Amino acid sequence: MTPFGTTAGGEPVHRIVLRAGDLEVALLTHGARIQDVRLGGVPLSLGTDALAPYEGPMSSVGGLVAPVVNRLAGARGRLDGGIVEVEDNKGNLTLHSGSGGTHRKVWSIDDASETRAALLALLPHGEAGFPGERRIAATFEVEEPALLTMTVEATTDRPTWMNAANHSYWRLGGEDIAGHRLRVAADRYLPAGRDGLVTGEVAPVEGAFDLRDGRTLDRSVEYDHNLCVADARRGLAPIAWLEGPAARMEMSSTEPGLQVYAGWKLEDHGHPDHDGHPFGPWRGLALEAQGWPDAPNHPAFPSIRLGPDETYRQVTRWRFEPV
Repeated sequence: MTPFGTTAGGEPVHRIVLRAGDLEVALLTHGARIQDVRLGGVPLSLGTDALAPYEGPMSSVGGLVAPVVNRLAGARGRLDGGIVEVEDNKGNLTLHSGSGGTHRKVWSIDDASETRAALLALLPHGEAGFPGERRIAATFEVEEPALLTMTVEATTDRPTWMNAANHSYWRLGGEDIAGHRLRVAADRYLPAGRDGLVTGEVAPVEGAFDLRDGRTLDRSVEYDHNLCVADARRGLAPIAWLEGPAARMEMSSTEPGLQVYAGWKLEDHGHPDHDGHPFGPWRGLALEAQGWPDAPNHPAFPSIRLGPDETYRQVTRWRFEPV
């Protein structure tokens, strides 16, 4: 564990490096963030070596986004027969929990070793409008030959919503995701409007959204959609496979949805990536295992309600191998 910097608010941030076999994973206490993933020294995820961008335009990159990842239409949702209004930070919608998102917070270190780190965040009742005093624990573990597992658990003292996701961007070699091959085990997806909000329709995959047999990506792909890999949270199961010039990745999760964002709106913010290249469109592919987005406004979607007598638990695992 080493110092990484100090936030604008004066909080110290630390970097934790986990190692197993040829896999090296660097975490930041800011955002419970996967800051760097390397296989045999080759960088596989987007990130930068300065703290300031993570407090600004790169706030979601690699971060653990909670309590509610993705979008809430109208900055509100149904909860136990009533309507809860939360912070509007994107023009009549809430994106990634607004100012209360855990990817914007400095987490405390509960435990850390060469292969495991456990981080903790406490969210006060009413922050950004979200109800409940919530305790969120995130544990990251690496195993040989090249396996990374993230476990997220959360509790609350009153009914609330919980839908967390790691927001890493993957690029398995090369300068961008063009030429990468993506396969996703989903036969349905959620159509979305120009603002990224789902319409409520659950449609069969077809054309560009049918990734069951795999598709080679190019710079014209404008994915930012949820693919439905299950109807509810379940046991850990493979959901996506990505192959690039340097490595292959298998992603498994307990979550029923996978938000696929091709990074086509990424911008150069003046801070280079780990390989020295600037950020920009299609430089990385976000694969975010989560519950279906905007579920509080769509009763037919899998619920993201968390009660005081329950424990939210998500497991997401990434398996890497060289090409």
